[in-house]
Amino acid sequence: MCGIAGQIAKNYRSSDFNLITSTTDMINKLNHRGPDDMNVWHDESLGICFGHKRLSIIDLSSKGRQPMCSADGRYVITFNGEIYNYLELKRELENSNQNILSKPIQWKGYSDTEVMLEAISRWGVYGATKRFTGMFSFALWDRSEKRLYLVRDRIGEKPLYYGWVDGVLLFGSELKALCVHPKWKGEIDRDSLALFMKFNYIPAPYTIYKQIRKLEPGCITHVSLMDKHEEFNCKRYWSIDNTVNQSRLNIDEVTAVNKIESALSKSIERQMIADVPLGAFLSGGIDSSLIVALMQNLSTKPIQTFTVGFHDDSYNEANYAANVARHLGTEHKEFYVTAQDAIDVIPMLPNMYDEPFADSSQIPTYLISKLTRDHVTVSLSGDGADEFFGGYNRYLWGKNIWDRIKIFPLPLRKLIADLIKSPSPQTWDNLFSVSGRFLPNKYLHQSIGNKLHKLSKIVGATSANNVFFELISLWCNDDFVIGSKRISSKETDLLKKYNNLDFTEFMMCVDMQSYLPDDILTKVDRATMSVGLESRAPYLDHELIELAWSLPLDMKIKNGKSKWLLRKILHKYIPKEMIERPKMGFGVPMDSWLRGPLRDWAEDLLSESKLKSDGYLKTSLVREKWDEHISGKRNWQYHLWGVLMFQAWLHR
Repeated sequence: MCGIAGQIAKNYRSSDFNLITSTTDMINKLNHRGPDDMNVWHDESLGICFGHKRLSIIDLSSKGRQPMCSADGRYVITFNGEIYNYLELKRELENSNQNILSKPIQWKGYSDTEVMLEAISRWGVYGATKRFTGMFSFALWDRSEKRLYLVRDRIGEKPLYYGWVDGVLLFGSELKALCVHPKWKGEIDRDSLALFMKFNYIPAPYTIYKQIRKLEPGCITHVSLMDKHEEFNCKRYWSIDNTVNQSRLNIDEVTAVNKIESALSKSIERQMIADVPLGAFLSGGIDSSLIVALMQNLSTKPIQTFTVGFHDDSYNEANYAANVARHLGTEHKEFYVTAQDAIDVIPMLPNMYDEPFADSSQIPTYLISKLTRDHVTVSLSGDGADEFFGGYNRYLWGKNIWDRIKIFPLPLRKLIADLIKSPSPQTWDNLFSVSGRFLPNKYLHQSIGNKLHKLSKIVGATSANNVFFELISLWCNDDFVIGSKRISSKETDLLKKYNNLDFTEFMMCVDMQSYLPDDILTKVDRATMSVGLESRAPYLDHELIELAWSLPLDMKIKNGKSKWLLRKILHKYIPKEMIERPKMGFGVPMDSWLRGPLRDWAEDLLSESKLKSDGYLKTSLVREKWDEHISGKRNWQYHLWGVLMFQAWLHR
C-alpha cells in the first residue's frame, strides 16, 4: 500500500514553479501512507512528474521501487494497492510470451507492479485492468501516445483525486497532496457541501472543492497532451449492472453454500500473500469471524487477531471476539480504550480525512488500526459482507413494514407518522422502560424512541424506494446550505436506474455503489493508512461479488435472518450459539458525549456568531437541533456530527 501524487503542467516553464520540488512537497504530505521509501520521476520537457511513497508489502527490495518504467520503456506507473492475482498473471504472461517470442521475460524483481506493467504492455490498459483482481488506484503515463491514464479498482477501496487547476493537472491519493501545490486555489463547492449534509459523506465524483473530483470505482479516465482541451475521457471497465439485472441462478442451498465458501477461501488465500507480518480484525460478529475462521483453516500456525473493547457494554464486543479467538486458536490481542482515548482522536479527524466526513465509527476504526499496526503491517477485515449478503437491519424490516403500511391511504399514513413523532425519542424510551416488565422480550430494544422516529419516516413515505432515501438522508432542507442548489447524486441516479429491482435488492445495490465506497471504504482507508497499516477486504473480491449477486435473495435473507449463507458456512467452524446475537454497530456513544465531555467543543463550533460569520449553514436550523439535543428532548447526534465535522474541517 502506498501514496501516489503527480502533475502535468501544460506549457510548463521553470520560472512558474519547480516541477520536482512541488511534486516532492505533494508526495511528502502522504508520508503516513508509505513510510518506507520515496521517489519521483519526471520529464521536464513535457511538464510531467510522478511521485510515490512506499509501504513495502511485496518485494521489499529496491527492485519494487516506484515510479516504475516498463521493460519496453513505453509506460511509467505510480501505483497504490495490491494485485492479488499477480502470480497467476505472471504465469500467463510467461506462457504467452514463450508462444509468441520463445524468449523468456527478464523480470527485475518479483513485485506486482512489474507484472502490471508487463500486462499493460501486452494487453493494453483496458485489457490488463480487466484482468487485475485487487484493490488499486494508479496513474500511468504512455510515452508513445503522450497520454495519462488514471485508474481505480472496481469497488473503490483505494482513492484517487484529480482535476485541472490553472493549467496544471493534479492527482493524488488524498486531497492534502493537491492542496500544497503552488497553483492550488481550493474554492469550496457549496453544492457538494449540501450533499455532505444530506449523507454525512460526499459521494463520488464530487469533492468539497469545485475543481477537483474523485475518480469513480471501476473507471479509467485519460487525458492526452496531444489534445488542446482539458476534458477527461472516462470509461467504465467494470460494472455491477450486468450481474444485478441477470436472472438468478437456480441452484440448491448446499451447492450455493459450497460455492460461496470456495470463492471466499480463494479470495482470502490470495490476500494472505505478503512479505510482512499479517493479521485480522476480529469483532466476534459473523463477517470478521468467518474471515478469521477461513484464514486459520488456511494457515499452518495461529494467525494474529485484534479487537478493540469499550468499558460501555452497549458498544463492547471484545468478549465475543475473545470467545471466537479462543475457539479457533488464534494469537489474540484485545485493547480496551477509554472515552478519553476516543475523544483525543477527534482533533485529528479533519486532517485525516481532508474533506468533511462524518461517520463517527471513524474514531474506533482509527484506534483499532493504530493498535494493530504495533504488531502487523497488513490486516484483513470483514468489510463488504453486509452489502452483498444482506446484513443491514433495514434489509430485514424495510420491505416488511412497507408491505404492511402501503395499503393505507397516504393522508392517513402521514397522520400516523405525525402521531409517532409527537413524543420525543426520550419520552418513548421512558414509556417503554416503565412498561417493559409487561411486554415480551422481542419488543424490548435499545433506543426504541429513535427507532420509532425512523419508523415514522417509512410510514409517511410515498413509495418503497423513497422509504430507503428517507432512512439514509439527514439535512434535506433545500436552503440549509446557503447558496447551494440541488444537484443529482449517485444515490438519486440509482433510484431511477434500478426501479425494477426488488425493494431489498434495490437497497443493497444502492449501498454497494454509494455508501460502501464513499463511507465505509473511505473511513477504513484513511484510518488505516494514517498509521501505515494496509487493510484488505476479502468480501470485496469481484468474482465473489458477482457470484453473490447471482444467487436468489432468499439465500441471503432467510427466515428473518440476515447473511444466511455466511452463517451456514460459519457454523462449520464455530458453534452457532457463539455468534448468534443481535447485530451491534461499531460505534461510540456520541449522543451522550455531545451532552457531556464534548459539549464545550461543540458549543464553540456551533455558536450562533461563528455559524453566521462562516456563512455556509442556516444558523437557526443548527441551533434548533443543538438545543433539542443537549436538553435531551431529541437525539440529533447524526445530524450534528456532520455539522461539527464540517465546522472542524473549515476552522482547521
